[in-house]
Amino acid sequence: MTETSIPRAEQSLDEEETATLAVNGDDTEDDDTEDDETEADDGADTAATGGRTKKAVGEGDLFRQSEIAADYVEGLLDILDYDGDIDELVAAGRPMVEVVGERLQNLVGQRGATLEALQELTRLAVFRQTGTPSRLLLDVGGYRANRRKELAAVAKNAVEKVKEYGEPVRLDAMSAFERKCVHDVVNAMSGVASESEGVEPNRRIVVRPAD
Repeated sequence: MTETSIPRAEQSLDEEETATLAVNGDDTEDDDTEDDETEADDGADTAATGGRTKKAVGEGDLFRQSEIAADYVEGLLDILDYDGDIDELVAAGRPMVEVVGERLQNLVGQRGATLEALQELTRLAVFRQTGTPSRLLLDVGGYRANRRKELAAVAKNAVEKVKEYGEPVRLDAMSAFERKCVHDVVNAMSGVASESEGVEPNRRIVVRPAD
């Protein structure tokens, strides 16, 4: 097993913060532009990053990231005494690790909050071994796939309301992953557009008639 570890308790807060910022780009970059599924949540967020682009990573390097991440997650499961099958792969140009098994809900948490935290820890483990910021996607118990389906229904319902009444519809606050799922559905439909507004943890999507 590849040796990875949870950040040591004796590390300074400055070290931890620096490492985390290195994984995510920097502390000014909106998580919509970096996070889950794509580099940009919407045009406004991309502009806010100053038009930065990230160096392309080869598929072999991406698979190496997924292997490192899988080893790290396996270590976490051993520590937490959870059983699960771990698959590492590369999909849609990004490394992925999927954990499949029973009684894994505690690793997902309310609305995926624990899963998001585990994903950040795993990205940090990958960064420490490779020196390369990772856009690794971690899924547990098929949560993300199921959540995508739920959010697709939410997005379609919002689009129907916008088309019927001609007024913007503001959705509940969502994580970057959830917002991206909604943006994808709305942007595939004609006559409507979506944008993000607000700041974390209350950042949300507004669906409105297209200009």
